Amino acid sequence: MEPSEIHDMIVTKKLNMNKVLIVITIAVVVIASSVTAGIIVSNKRKEKMLASMVQENAQTESNMQTEEENPQNDTQENISQGESNVGEGNQSQNQNIPVYSENAKNKIKNMYAPDENGKVAYLTFDDGPSDKITPQILDILKEQNIKATFFVLGSRAELYPELVKREYEEGHFIANHGYSHVYTSVYASPQAVLDEYNHTDRIIKDALGKEEYSGHLFRFPGGSEGGKYANVKNDAKKILEENNVSYINWNCLTNDAVGKPTHDSIINDLKSTSNGKERLVVLMHDTNAKQLTVDTLLENINYLRDQGYVFKNFYDIMK
Repeated sequence: MEPSEIHDMIVTKKLNMNKVLIVITIAVVVIASSVTAGIIVSNKRKEKMLASMVQENAQTESNMQTEEENPQNDTQENISQGESNVGEGNQSQNQNIPVYSENAKNKIKNMYAPDENGKVAYLTFDDGPSDKITPQILDILKEQNIKATFFVLGSRAELYPELVKREYEEGHFIANHGYSHVYTSVYASPQAVLDEYNHTDRIIKDALGKEEYSGHLFRFPGGSEGGKYANVKNDAKKILEENNVSYINWNCLTNDAVGKPTHDSIINDLKSTSNGKERLVVLMHDTNAKQLTVDTLLENINYLRDQGYVFKNFYDIMK
């Protein structure tokens, strides 16, 4: 082969190699561009996703901040409902801390004087709470939107603090009936009466979880007048008054704790003992033996309403 031919072959191969290199280079550039474009598109997608997530998080934080700044939003409906269920002549539960003033003392001492607003009945229940009867009474009172007064025994409140708390939270007045209801203990001395009061007052505070709560109101077991312990009771009244405690009996009763009452006897006794009176303090009981008290309660309430009475409790006096 001639040298010129060899030279031409070498040149031709170089040209072909250059073409191949150019093709490869173009291919590489195209591939690289595609990859870059894909990365850009992918990054844009990621940016959009991140932006969306940031927006959602920002909205969530905004909502959380709003809830923290306005915690009442969650409970406003419940608060409104609670305020709407205050009852006849009573306050909302957030205000249910008795105010024991000179005016309150005088009103209790003159409990049965005519009321300028007409007939008033104070439903009161002694000797509880009990796990069987008290919840039934509370259910009826709630249905009827009536607030009553519960003279609780300390020994019973120790057993059922949750019921004392329920009474309070549903707007009823928690008063004091001593600790034991054992006359030989309660009336061992005038100081023993105060001791029983203070013991029960402590139990009520613990049950309610409210150190500031004190009813300042006592009902003597068996009543404050007469009987075997009349002298002790009279001296105890002075000690109670010195310690900012009033006492109250009753002027109307169903006799649900006397003898063997019947449905009719309870209804008739309420009617006879309320007859002709403008202001009533009605005595009933909520121990576990008093199913008849539950069974007649609605009928007694309806009778008193028909007679023109409105229902109040001692918050209407101690406010």
